Amino acid sequence: MSNLSLAKANEIIAATLAKGQDLGLKPLSVAVLDAGGHLIAFQRSDNSSFLRYEIAAGKAYGCLALGVGSRWLNTQAETRPHFLENLSAISGGKIVAVPGGALVRDNGAIVGAVGVTGDTSDNDEACAIAGIEAAGFEADAG
Repeated sequence: MSNLSLAKANEIIAATLAKGQDLGLKPLSVAVLDAGGHLIAFQRSDNSSFLRYEIAAGKAYGCLALGVGSRWLNTQAETRPHFLENLSAISGGKIVAVPGGALVRDNGAIVGAVGVTGDTSDNDEACAIAGIEAAGFEADAG
């Protein structure tokens, strides 16, 4: 695989949402972006709040913008807040620097990213990883 197809993106989303249901989590929303930061697919569970698209996409976008998982970005926000403030400014506010975003890797190469929101950041991240791995890719959450 050299790119992330719509079929694979939908497979990631289905597995991510299923993991959230299995764990009894709050309603999740999932965004899958290609390596260039363009949306491939987005779905939200019933009863998800309306800002969830922006949060999920922002988690994935931040991963791609720096080539790292969102857990790394979260650590940077805690230890280097000025760096993250400036990153937010130059990205037009598109980066959400909390866990729940993961790079999608295929044989080490970045082919996209997944952002999940709706429950705790740790649970969002666990579901993103499960979805990515269920679709046959490697997850890199940072």
